[in-house]
Amino acid sequence: MSDTEVAVACHYTTGALIQRVRDALRASGVDPDAATAADLKAGDEFHTGGVAATDHLFAQLTVTGATRVLDVGCGIGGTSRYAADRYGADVTGVDLTPEFVETARALSDLVGLGEKTSFLSGSALDMPVPDASFDLAVMLHVGMNIKDKYRLFAEVSRTLTDGGVFALFDVMGGAVKEPLAFPLPWSSVPDTSFVDTPDHYRDAAKAAGLTLTAETDRTAFAVKFFEEAFARIAENGPAPLGIHLMMGDTAPEKFRNYVENIHAGRIRPTEMIFRKTG
Repeated sequence: MSDTEVAVACHYTTGALIQRVRDALRASGVDPDAATAADLKAGDEFHTGGVAATDHLFAQLTVTGATRVLDVGCGIGGTSRYAADRYGADVTGVDLTPEFVETARALSDLVGLGEKTSFLSGSALDMPVPDASFDLAVMLHVGMNIKDKYRLFAEVSRTLTDGGVFALFDVMGGAVKEPLAFPLPWSSVPDTSFVDTPDHYRDAAKAAGLTLTAETDRTAFAVKFFEEAFARIAENGPAPLGIHLMMGDTAPEKFRNYVENIHAGRIRPTEMIFRKTG
């Protein structure tokens, strides 16, 4: 791994994550040894909006039991299990952080999806998978940690069959060009944060032979999501199971800064869907 990738992996490594997820399930009234994929959804979809955001993205896609899915930057495997559980798809997840990969495997085994999901350690810029081996690649809140978007898109394109689809939901640069407030969920310091504009994503995709078929500004969705989340926390405190488990003690500050950057116009959560056209 490069120095930047090592720093990114360290940012996401918190230690004893599997046990903390099991403890959070138990505190939520769920027997960890009898949990379902649905029971994990409050904490295993590590992106703005959680499973609601995943629903919105996948509603625009055609996924069946025959679809071969690649989950780029899979985290602890929430989106991979979503595709396997809901559609019966076979999913391969790749992530830079060894603790996330270990946790993803354990949680899939826990909920009976170990045979439908596989998880590999690796960089999104050099994924350990064969050429043209997937019909669909998904990426949710990963690009902010990757500087070379051109190489990222070229690598995803390599893994897709002709006509394959790349669907992503990332935090992109907004209209206001000024420094971001840190720390943030994806980075504590500017050195490992690479937020780029939608134009840059489109240009990188075009260079990789990927054609944009849909784009959606999800700023309003993100603002509403955080407003509702902050209100619930103010009333009831944080839920036992949530994405804060992967963020450590600084999670509240990271979320506040995220929302501040949205309101300031510095960032814009955005969905994009591309098709490989050769």
